[in-house]
Amino acid sequence: MELRVIEKTDEELRIEIAGEDHTFMNVLKGQLLETDGVAAATYDMNPEQSGGQTQPILSIKTEDGLDPLDALGEAATDVSDNLGTLYDDIEAAFADADAVEA
Repeated sequence: MELRVIEKTDEELRIEIAGEDHTFMNVLKGQLLETDGVAAATYDMNPEQSGGQTQPILSIKTEDGLDPLDALGEAATDVSDNLGTLYDDIEAAFADADAVEA
């Protein structure tokens, strides 16, 4: 995954996230919107209407003094933690299913 900061201020960040699609971008955007201090999070992936852009551009706007890079880091950590929990839950479900079959 390649990241390129397009624009950064104290409260806003626009960053290109190369090689990702709607699946990942929707998860990241959703987690950002659940992060305290994030006022808005969107992404754009429309090459025909964006002057030939082919990589997604994530836009984050924060409030209450939260640095948008910190918000992005927090959201990425939360996504990772949620995936770990999902993996553990899936393993437990399969273990339970195996126990019932035995």
